Amino acid sequence: MTTIQIQKHQNEINHLLQSALKYEPEIQHRYAIVVPCYNEEKRFAYQEFKTFAQSHPEVLLCLVNDGSKDKTLAVLRGIQTESPGNIVVFDMPQNGGKSEAVRQGMLFVHKNYDSNLIGFLDADLATTPEEWLMMAKYKENHPKYGAIVGSRIQRLGAEIKRDDSRSLASKVIKKIIKSILKANFQDTQCGAKIFQRNLVPFLFKTQFQTPWLFDVEIFLRLQGKFGKTTLQKGVLEYPLLYWSEIGDSRLKLKDTIKIPVQLLGLYYHYQIKSKPKGIITANKSSVSLPKAN
Repeated sequence: MTTIQIQKHQNEINHLLQSALKYEPEIQHRYAIVVPCYNEEKRFAYQEFKTFAQSHPEVLLCLVNDGSKDKTLAVLRGIQTESPGNIVVFDMPQNGGKSEAVRQGMLFVHKNYDSNLIGFLDADLATTPEEWLMMAKYKENHPKYGAIVGSRIQRLGAEIKRDDSRSLASKVIKKIIKSILKANFQDTQCGAKIFQRNLVPFLFKTQFQTPWLFDVEIFLRLQGKFGKTTLQKGVLEYPLLYWSEIGDSRLKLKDTIKIPVQLLGLYYHYQIKSKPKGIITANKSSVSLPKAN
C-alpha cells in the first residue's frame, strides 16, 4: 500500500469517527446499558456488542473506558463507528475502578439521554445484553418496582456456570450481606442491574465506599432513602437463564478475604454513622438491662 493510499484510508477512518461523535440519533433510546471497560483491548466482545446494537436501535450502549492502559479506547471508538446511532463512548482519563466507571456512566446517560430504564452489565458478557433486555421488558410489566436485578440461581432450565471453589466463601459473604440488608435476596452481586430513571441521580450522585461491593451500597442507599421495606417492595429479582463464570476475574483471593471487613465498614457508614445521634441514643436507651440484686 502506497503512502497516498495509507493516508486516504486514515482519512476515511477519521471521517467515520467524527461522524459517529457528532451523530444525533433519530430513534429515542428506550433503554440504556452502561458497560465498564478496563484493558479490554484483546478480549472485548466486539462482534457480540456490534450485533446487539445493530439489532436493537432502541437500546443505547454506553461503553465507559476506565482509564485503560492498552488500546481499549481505540477499540471502543471503532465499534462506535459501526453503530453510531446507539453506541456512545465515555472516556475516563484515569482508572477509577469498576464502581466509579459504572457511576460515571450512569450519570452521563441520565444527563444526556432520555432513557427510562438505565442499568449496567459487565464487559465480559457473563450476562448477555440480550438477557439484560429481557430483564428490562420484564420490569416494564411490573411497573411498581423501581429496580430489577439479575439473580444467578441454579435451577432446572437455566445454564448457570459458577466456580465451585468459591462456593464456601460466597455463602459466608451472602449471609453477612443478608444480615446487613435484613432482606432475603438470593444474589446481590450479579453484574446485571436496571433502575427506573428517577432513581439514578440519588443512587449514583456520590462515590461508593468500596470498589467491589458497590452493589450492596446501592441497596443500602435505597434503604436510607425509603426505609428497610424498600428492598422487598421496590426491587425485583430476575432469575437469569444463562450466566457464565469468566476465568480471568479480577477479584483475587486477597480481595475476597477483605470483603467481610469492608462489609462491616459499610454497615457502620450507612447504618450507624449516617443516623442522627438522637436516634442512636434513643435506641440504646430502649435496651433493657438486668437489675442489680
